[in-house]
Amino acid sequence: MPFVRIDWFPGRTVEQKRELADVLTREICRIGRCEPDSVGIVFTDVAQEDWARAGRLFADG
Repeated sequence: MPFVRIDWFPGRTVEQKRELADVLTREICRIGRCEPDSVGIVFTDVAQEDWARAGRLFADG
């Protein structure tokens, strides 16, 4: 079962998530030759103060 996890900053609309889930599912099925029921996707909104790169929180700019 393909499983996709998308971690990103908050702010996307339900419509954006819906469209992305649809497009990703179709393309995973096309390329991976699987059925849509086998594809799982989870969207996780992560606050900027909970995410760091290169030793700095994104909230710190």
